[in-house]
Amino acid sequence: MQLDALDLRILAELQQDGSLTNVELARRVHLSPSPCLARVKALENAGVIRHYVALADPKAVGLGLNVFINISLKAQSRESLAEFEQRIAEHDEVMECYLMTGDSDYLIRVAVADIAALERFILEQLTPIPGIEKIRSSFALKQVRYKTALPLPKRTS
Repeated sequence: MQLDALDLRILAELQQDGSLTNVELARRVHLSPSPCLARVKALENAGVIRHYVALADPKAVGLGLNVFINISLKAQSRESLAEFEQRIAEHDEVMECYLMTGDSDYLIRVAVADIAALERFILEQLTPIPGIEKIRSSFALKQVRYKTALPLPKRTS
């Protein structure tokens, strides 16, 4: 799908507040409601808009510890990578998982309540995954920046 300036304005507004009504969204992007809704539906159907969520505050729900874990596997075969990815996706604590270049194979971010919960996660959930060679954790002391909105290109036409 080729995105024009109006599509990008719609995306920018929805990235800031996915709960906007169509009428309010249309007003903000200077469009009437019917064409605005048609554009949003087209963005959804094309997969540009994947889904809508409510972002919960981790501390408010008792998840005060944000940990980044580097994981190295014993082997980097297609099968080993696929098995790890399938197994890691089963754990709700894992907020993000990336296949990496460099010293480790994967970087995951986990959200847990405290050190005891992290220990349980590592010992009971992570280490039993076959093929893991090394696990290195880093604790986030402070979240300096967190955003979910993608930086959209600037288009004037």
